[in-house]
Amino acid sequence: MLSTTGLPQGAVPKLERPGPLRDRVYEALLELITTRALQPGQHLVESELAGHLGVSRQPVREALQRLSTEGWVDLRPAQGAFVHEPTEAEADQLLTVRTLLEAEAARLAAANGGAAAITVLEELCAEGERAVAADDVDGAVAMNARLHAKVMELAGNTVLAELAAQVDRRVRWYYTPVARQRGQQSWIEHRELIAAIRDRDEQQATEIMRAHTEHTRKMYHEREK
Repeated sequence: MLSTTGLPQGAVPKLERPGPLRDRVYEALLELITTRALQPGQHLVESELAGHLGVSRQPVREALQRLSTEGWVDLRPAQGAFVHEPTEAEADQLLTVRTLLEAEAARLAAANGGAAAITVLEELCAEGERAVAADDVDGAVAMNARLHAKVMELAGNTVLAELAAQVDRRVRWYYTPVARQRGQQSWIEHRELIAAIRDRDEQQATEIMRAHTEHTRKMYHEREK
């Protein structure tokens, strides 16, 4: 059984000073879970986490309670806290919803996007391609999230953006284990998407984004476990 003593070197984020300590601990633990520095099924020992983060056990306990409420952590009687292990059904449902949201965002981005926005998307894509070339999985995942967030921003629909924000963290969680397999192909698809947005082709942008997110969903289910 894995425990928190096995955290990768440099994986623990530094806690920023502003804001309540329990919130900062919560954000730090959620980032470790999202990036899979803390892996699904991993045992979370309060004292070890407190030591890693340089805090007392109380804010860690409060953060774990909140993470449990949100479905990131499972609290088991007499056993302790464990990173939640998502079922295939959970992942499928979320990634299917993501496809619907992202496809509509792509359509609206094609309708609204201007030259400056295209430049930003191209820069983000170039950074993602560099991360893939360097086999920097965390960097590729982060740039993937930023590019999709930019498309969502260009859509200009506040409600759509709020819904997307609710699933963003879990999308990153599910994308991380397949990021290396998606590799360069994912960024080829991003380039095609940017071209459709540049051409203001709403139908093409929608179809590309739908296929793009479906590839990720299918690869998640076909991943090596």
